[in-house]
Amino acid sequence: MTLLTIDAITVNYGRLIALRNASLTLSQGETLFITGPNGAGKSTLLKAIAGVVVPKAGTIRFAGLEIGGWAPEDIARRGFSMVPEGRHVFGSLTIEENLRLGVGMRVDKDAAERDLEHIYSVFPMLEERRHQAAGVLSGGQQQMLVIGRALMANPQLIAIDEPSLGLAPKVIDDVYAVLLKLRDTRGLTLLIVEQSSARATMTGGRMLLLRGGEIVLEGDARELTRSDALKAAYFGYGEQH
Repeated sequence: MTLLTIDAITVNYGRLIALRNASLTLSQGETLFITGPNGAGKSTLLKAIAGVVVPKAGTIRFAGLEIGGWAPEDIARRGFSMVPEGRHVFGSLTIEENLRLGVGMRVDKDAAERDLEHIYSVFPMLEERRHQAAGVLSGGQQQMLVIGRALMANPQLIAIDEPSLGLAPKVIDDVYAVLLKLRDTRGLTLLIVEQSSARATMTGGRMLLLRGGEIVLEGDARELTRSDALKAAYFGYGEQH
């Protein structure tokens, strides 16, 4: 089932065109990587889905409804959670207080409590330190916390901007292992921005490459890596397939 459809959106920041005529589809339970060089429009794409920026043209349909012009909180209630680049924990609050911020406007508080226990089972470290201030956590632990907080909203789709940024390889492996387990056990759909294509190649799945605000390549991550098309598209030379 198609969960997200983006049709020919264009996003401007003043005179700067950050996204130009970008289109994609994402099916429920799928993992889609968005990669590309700095300034390619990757974060802008996530912000457009989240309602943080409004496209100048084009449409975005999520969970069966066109969400263009919706407020971010309404899109979140529909089942979209975003983990922005930089993690953004509330350092003076405890780990559990940070997690409970993700509950937002959920009506079923009993279900939210069950989800909290589930997140603790997925991230045992968070439960062990639930009463400690979040500001003392390492970068990898903070990444786990913000993913857990996003999951507390009970999303259908979670979008994560640069989950590997600044983390040690072992921590990155742990974060991805959790994300893929949640995809497989909960049917969670993953939209992941990574500047490097290496993680998409290791994990597998579909990949889009953005350059200069345009989608210039799309396909199976491992197949693209085995060809010359990925390097050509990333750096903007040669023939793209």
